[in-house]
Amino acid sequence: MSTARNIPNDRGLSLRMFATGLMIVLLYGAVIGLLIAVGISYALVLVIAGAVLFCQYWFSDKIALYGMGGRIVTAEQAPQLHGAIDRLCAMADMKKPRVAIADTDVPNAFATGRSPNSAVVCATTGLMRRLDEPELEAVLAHELSHVAHRDVAVMTIASFLGMVAGLVTRVMLWSGLMGGFGGGGRGGGNNNQGGDNTAMVELAVLAVSVVVYAVSFLLTMALSRYRELAADRSGALLTGQPSVLASALVKVTGDIARIPTRDLRSTETFNAFYFTPAIAKSGVSISTLFSTHPSLDQRLAQLASLEAEMGRPS
Repeated sequence: MSTARNIPNDRGLSLRMFATGLMIVLLYGAVIGLLIAVGISYALVLVIAGAVLFCQYWFSDKIALYGMGGRIVTAEQAPQLHGAIDRLCAMADMKKPRVAIADTDVPNAFATGRSPNSAVVCATTGLMRRLDEPELEAVLAHELSHVAHRDVAVMTIASFLGMVAGLVTRVMLWSGLMGGFGGGGRGGGNNNQGGDNTAMVELAVLAVSVVVYAVSFLLTMALSRYRELAADRSGALLTGQPSVLASALVKVTGDIARIPTRDLRSTETFNAFYFTPAIAKSGVSISTLFSTHPSLDQRLAQLASLEAEMGRPS
């Protein structure tokens, strides 16, 4: 359900969010069951599960903001950005989120947070420098729609679970490369058997981490594409200017294509949160095949159709 009076609820998005949340719960259950099955004590599993859930609920928005290089700013520090968000929140009749800026030349924006009360809307310095005021407001309206629809919370939690699993996978692989799983080559007799058991546990944890990472990624991607279309539509309806959002999309996408690839790669981890993905236009790649966003053509077609519905030529 939307948390803003003048940003309508999107039924299709709500159904997808429910399905994603249910899959995350099932994923947690599967992970806990597998950890217990490989011999890890119930107490340790409960402690790990409780710690992960606690971190997800309280710190996932802070981790995401930190990872994307954002910093909270006051109205005195960023009057233009605060002014635009104040106007849009008044139009939407919604609570104002915290406002942040990321010091990067990559033109983009994102929203994060576990709930509307802890939400953050962030714009990059590159975006603010390239867009005029109506275009910037159109992008911010898109991000506020994410907050109003509450899809930010689901995306933040799903992405955090994937990041933890990915981290565990990298640590386990690194440990295996450095010394071999379980140190099975040392000693003999019972020591070898103990080493083999340890190796099996480590391999099982590695396998679980890989599966969790893959499933979390697929869940995030499936929800992300639809939620971007929903935010485009709601944001355009809020401002009443779909063509301005389309102009911002074209401008941002074109400018991102001219950003050095090394700079884009440093931000690709958080593409699911961004207004438009930070992907270098260098042909078909894994990044484009598994994009977190619908294609630019699909987004522009929806905005053109909305412009026509509002009685204006596209």
